[in-house]
Amino acid sequence: MEYLYILREALVWIVTIFWLYQLLISICSLIKLKDKPLKVVKDHKFMAIIPAHNEETVIGNLIESLKNQNYNKELYDIYVIADNCTDNTKKVAEKAGAIVYERFDNEKQTKGYALDWFLQQKIKENADYDAVLVFDADNIVDKNFIKNMNKKLCQGEEVVQGYRDIKNPTDSWVSAGYAIFYWTMHRFYHLARYNIGLSPLLNGTGFMVKFDILKPQGWKTVTLTEDIEFSLQRIIKGKKLGWATDAIVYDEQPVGFKQSWSQRSRWTVGHIQCIGEYTKKLILAVKKYKTVMNIDGFLYIIGSIPMFILTLLLLFTNFLMYAGNSITQLDLIINIARYLVPTFLFPIFTGAFVMWLDKRPIKPMLKGLLCYPIFMGSWLIINLKCIFKRNIKWEKINHVRDIKISDVIQTETPEREKELI
Repeated sequence: MEYLYILREALVWIVTIFWLYQLLISICSLIKLKDKPLKVVKDHKFMAIIPAHNEETVIGNLIESLKNQNYNKELYDIYVIADNCTDNTKKVAEKAGAIVYERFDNEKQTKGYALDWFLQQKIKENADYDAVLVFDADNIVDKNFIKNMNKKLCQGEEVVQGYRDIKNPTDSWVSAGYAIFYWTMHRFYHLARYNIGLSPLLNGTGFMVKFDILKPQGWKTVTLTEDIEFSLQRIIKGKKLGWATDAIVYDEQPVGFKQSWSQRSRWTVGHIQCIGEYTKKLILAVKKYKTVMNIDGFLYIIGSIPMFILTLLLLFTNFLMYAGNSITQLDLIINIARYLVPTFLFPIFTGAFVMWLDKRPIKPMLKGLLCYPIFMGSWLIINLKCIFKRNIKWEKINHVRDIKISDVIQTETPEREKELI
């Protein structure tokens, strides 16, 4: 029992210090810093890349929003990778004005492989582009997206994540859960780190990469979360990623729990793959560069599944101590409540706080806020399941509504609508 007590206290300190660190970093999102000075003044040339698998119902809206950018139309091209498509994605995309590349590969089917396949061709062509923009087919893009990304490129940023907003946050409690999760991560993780010189992460879609960064070898990722993997590769090299709050892309999220379970399971397995592939490399990077940014990158990779396992172990030690009559039943209940109550109630507070900070309408999201603990709690169960079962297959998200950029702006508060217009 003595050794068990020491183990429990050690776990308490590890978990507490980890979350105190995260809290202190999050507070930095409230800091308003001056914009970075421009290193060059230039309108760069971009290629917008859209990997798409059977996306005929939504891809037209994305291409339309890209064609209507507040940027010189001669300085960007729109490419669609019709990846193993069996529908009219190619036809719809070409009619909308995109350049379509068809790809058929039954073995290498992830987005990372599709991006690399396309980029290898552009690298061989020595294509005349300064940077790459990557989108998912169900996105729609704010009209100033490319303009604001060009500004980041002029400031010397090489890899920049845009603001991934949600175009269907009120469709269901599930889509609301995604929205609150992303809004919280954007402010308290990405923006907070960017403000103090640490590195945010790529977030799946709506990001920019300087073409010169990709020319040596292309897009080399092998996990199910190519965005996180690419981010870690940059951090390991001692390179920060950028963050652009005003480069907004709207993403569609699942409305049903079954699809959400499948998607988040895939993300969790991809994260576990990154843990296996990059933990040692991140440790070596910490040793080599000795920067807080590298330490923060290492803490990210251990902050999900490893920290989740430590928390479970901490809870289990309480049960063992109760079984050994070292603590009373009341002590057991209090100790468990100390972790479970914040786990399920704190997300509601943080979600509402972020929405208030971002001037978002809270009333339409009340159901989502109340159900948010269920959304996040189910993710804990997904984490536990994926520790033991990792044979996850990619499943396409069904699109239930035809949402255009004008529809999204109309749902914003007057304050945010003015900013977007």
